Amino acid sequence: MSESAATTDFPYLHGFSPTEQARLVKQARLAESTIFHNIDYGSARRLLEVGSGVGAQTEILLRRFPDLHVSCVDLNAAQLDAARDNLGRMPWMQGRYSLQRADATDLPFEPRSFDAAFLCWVLEHVPSPARVLNEVRRVLSPGSPVYITEVMNSSFLLDPYSPYVWRYWMAFNDFQYESGGDPFVGAKLGNLLLAGGFRDVNTEIKTFYFDNREPARRKTMIAFWEELLLSAADQLLGAGCVTQDVVDGMRREMHQVQNDPNAVFFYSFVQARATVY
Repeated sequence: MSESAATTDFPYLHGFSPTEQARLVKQARLAESTIFHNIDYGSARRLLEVGSGVGAQTEILLRRFPDLHVSCVDLNAAQLDAARDNLGRMPWMQGRYSLQRADATDLPFEPRSFDAAFLCWVLEHVPSPARVLNEVRRVLSPGSPVYITEVMNSSFLLDPYSPYVWRYWMAFNDFQYESGGDPFVGAKLGNLLLAGGFRDVNTEIKTFYFDNREPARRKTMIAFWEELLLSAADQLLGAGCVTQDVVDGMRREMHQVQNDPNAVFFYSFVQARATVY
């Protein structure tokens, strides 16, 4: 899914083009009701957002929790510039956030600087999720809640069967995995948090599931998913992971499924909540 790169020396699957930056804003709004259902930062005041990207989730956090100040960290300067532009258009946020370039495995904050943390579509892109979580725990005060939302890419299902889509999707995941990321990290969040010294670890499976009961939302999601897949096309083509025929076939099949009267779209991901003691 992806917000942004968070650590050094790691190929970011989706790139940092203006098209990709706009996709991240669309993604955050499309998934907001699913991601933020059951998230509660009501008692928090100083939240750390790791891998904040273009500020798409930051806007949602500040809107939903009016007492929050969000400290955003991201490694990529282009993403931070986009966040500065996006958030700067909303004067009601002024003074409620900060943007800082930083490596998530070496955060520039003192211990107990924050009383909450938020990570969304970040750990899939880092070579050492455990190191990131150790740093997050270091800068949190005792009792701080942490919410982490992550991918579980083996859950994706599209019907009717679309062989070019599956071929592309497998290459997409293989590229990420072979580059040092983890497209299945969502299922591992419980173990990662326990090993990192977090307590009260809970996980919830969240799902995008659209069929004939919601045809308009189904069509919107399938169209967005094509954008998500295409965001990696240059990387996959450049690495020789797919051919142009596969990319073209994937696009053709996505359009066909989008317009199929009996299409099914299914994708599950994992959200974990934990506490620092």
